[in-house]
Amino acid sequence: MFLRSRAGLRRTALVAALSVGLLTPLAGVAAAGPGKPGTGKSVAAAAGLRSYLVLTAPNNTSGAKSAVSSNGGTVYASYDAIGVIVAHSTAADFASKMRSVSGVQQVGASRTSDVPAASSNPAIPASPSQTTPTANETSRVDMTQIGADKAWEVTTGSSNVLVGVIDTGVDDQHYDLKANFDASKSVSCAYGKVDARTGAWRPVGDHGTHVAGTIAAAKNGKGMVGVAPSVRVASIRVAEPTTQLFFPENVVCGFMYAGDNGFAVTNNSYWTDPWWANCPNNVDQAAIMEAVKRAADYATGKGVLNVVAAGNENTDLDNKSTDTLSPDDSTPSSRPVTASCKIVPGELESSLTVGSITSSNAKSSFSNFANKVNVAAPGDNVYSTMPGGNYGQMSGTSMATPHVAGVAALIKSVTPSATVDQIKAKIAEQADDLACGSDSRCKGTTAKNTFYGEGRVDALAAVQGGTPPQPNGPWENTDDVQIADNGAAATSTVTIDGRTGNAPAATKIDVNIVHTYVGDLELNLIAPDGTSYPLRRANPGDGSANLTTQFTVDLSSEVANGGWKLSVRDTATYDTGYINSWKVSF
Repeated sequence: MFLRSRAGLRRTALVAALSVGLLTPLAGVAAAGPGKPGTGKSVAAAAGLRSYLVLTAPNNTSGAKSAVSSNGGTVYASYDAIGVIVAHSTAADFASKMRSVSGVQQVGASRTSDVPAASSNPAIPASPSQTTPTANETSRVDMTQIGADKAWEVTTGSSNVLVGVIDTGVDDQHYDLKANFDASKSVSCAYGKVDARTGAWRPVGDHGTHVAGTIAAAKNGKGMVGVAPSVRVASIRVAEPTTQLFFPENVVCGFMYAGDNGFAVTNNSYWTDPWWANCPNNVDQAAIMEAVKRAADYATGKGVLNVVAAGNENTDLDNKSTDTLSPDDSTPSSRPVTASCKIVPGELESSLTVGSITSSNAKSSFSNFANKVNVAAPGDNVYSTMPGGNYGQMSGTSMATPHVAGVAALIKSVTPSATVDQIKAKIAEQADDLACGSDSRCKGTTAKNTFYGEGRVDALAAVQGGTPPQPNGPWENTDDVQIADNGAAATSTVTIDGRTGNAPAATKIDVNIVHTYVGDLELNLIAPDGTSYPLRRANPGDGSANLTTQFTVDLSSEVANGGWKLSVRDTATYDTGYINSWKVSF
């Protein structure tokens, strides 16, 4: 669920919907801590169908899967690498029977409500109708506060860095997001398994689009600009429609997907439903804690830094006493909790946990605090993208977290070899110290305390000393060059500069040639040192007209910088044409 305050839903965020000029508190939107938006009501489903997490040793799920079927359940999804099975059953004794199965370590109900009927055939969210922004980008206080505007003089990020927004979905067609959005890496994990259909990642709420803009809104002169405006961003939607709840099987799916698909950073501005805090002495909550921990650790082991919101309850997480928010998918009630009861993923050891500060560098009124808080970032009245080409303000640790995810992406851009631990260390080392002040709840020193962790994240300091990412092109020549009929080769030159070292082993050469008989054409790529790389031999039997295609060439033995030539020779008579354009990209 979105981060929200005790006064409302855990993601209780104040949203200024600028398209209508209102400042409106939206229930369930991330405003003051990890939480989620929505009603907290479940969708009608098959009567009594419940979801369970069945845990085994990693890569040892086969026996448990068989037992699921024999004990009145079905396997909905399985994450064998971490020993987590998502099972559905209507049998009241399913969990107790499964706990006695050999090899099964833990079993826990992942909800206190029925599984929505939509889980068997999820609908694809509609693509919002779009408005094109007219307002120019401005120097916003949150970006100047963390030095992002100065960091852009070092780097705006690399397109080789992929950041996942694990959230309510992202509007991929938004004017400020579409240039950096990677649809090929975007999915839905709603209900607990990957749905890679086109558009499944789209928003079922505003929250994820707002987060995505803070991370990677393009620096294009309009609207707003994100912390890392040249990195790629992908949507991993874990929120379910209507309720917008983030159930544990969905979160497990999200982390596993990120780990297996080349993400460098994930942003996690939520706590896992239906329990605000999961207690180890409760069999259901213990299974939830362990399953989410395994998935987050799996992603970390694959090189993914999980940046997570601390939450919006203005609570000392090291001294929890009462939970009034859970279970949020049925009827919440007040219950005692202790420090051993953990908010996940915010209190997981592998997470980089973020608190929120105001524009005057004070703890935001809603921000949780604890020894687990690693750093702080602006979270009050943050202006960012909203679905449909709109923009608005939201407040919460949900809004602070993407600032840090963006800085992590910039570090990965200037130091591609940086590991998760190295990025975390760099963020901590370069953070600006913030003192506790007069608030006695804050424990620690100016250098590190429970309100601000290591301090306010510093984008400029974090990227200084790194190597700016090298340009990947494309480098293009669009001048028309006539091709002589059965004559000397025509050449067109593209000059590459700004690179160091050799060209990649998978360099892309795109050609667009207008010609009446392409079978006559012989194509070669000439390197700056004169080495010739054959691209295409003449094929007299090919009578088609015009050639628009891409070649992949191993140029790893060639220095990248210099003048590259496309050579095109017509090997027969009677047909004419010209090089329309061609380009090189890495």
